[in-house]
Amino acid sequence: ISLGQEVSLRSKRGTVRYIGEVKFSKGEWIGVELTEAAGMHDGSVLGVPYFECVPKHGICVRQTQLQSDGTVFSAVAAPTRGSSSNPAVVPPASPSMPLAAPAPQDEEPTTVPSKEKTVDGSISLGQEVSLRSKRGTVRYIGEVKFSKGEWLGIELTEAAGMHGGSVMGVPYFQCAPKHG
Repeated sequence: ISLGQEVSLRSKRGTVRYIGEVKFSKGEWIGVELTEAAGMHDGSVLGVPYFECVPKHGICVRQTQLQSDGTVFSAVAAPTRGSSSNPAVVPPASPSMPLAAPAPQDEEPTTVPSKEKTVDGSISLGQEVSLRSKRGTVRYIGEVKFSKGEWLGIELTEAAGMHGGSVMGVPYFQCAPKHG
C-alpha cells in the first residue's frame, strides 16, 4: 500500500493519506480520505492530527481492512515515504476538487451485537453513567476492532462526544452525531 493509492473499505472508497503509528492504539494504521462523508473525522483523532481532509471524510483503519483493485491486503508493508517513527503523510485533495455528496441516510447500518452486562456484572446495557462530568447511557458493551479488551459505548446527553456510535467505520450503536 502507498500514499495516494485509491482503496476501498467495504462499500466506501478513498485515498491513502497517512501510513504510520497512532496515539490511540498500537501498530501501524492507514489514514484514508473518503470520497463521501461516511468517515469519522477530518484527519485528526482524539485531538491528534494525522492528515487533513474535510470533516466526516477521514477514517483510520488497519491495512488488512482495505482493498485496492480487488486485492485484499494481508500484512502491513513498509510505507513508500517515512517510517513508523516518521509517518508518511500525503496532502489532501485540492480544495477546488468537488467532493461527493453525503451518502444517503435512508439505510440504517447494522450495529455490532452488544453484551447485556460487563464481564464483572457491574454495568448493564441501558444503565445511566457519568464520565468526566458527562452524563450518558450505556448503549454498547463488548470488544471493539480498534483495541483489545471490553469497551463501553456511551450515548451522551449533550453533544460533547466524538461520533454517532460508529468508530473507524464500525457501527457499535446509533446516536446523534457528537453524542457517542
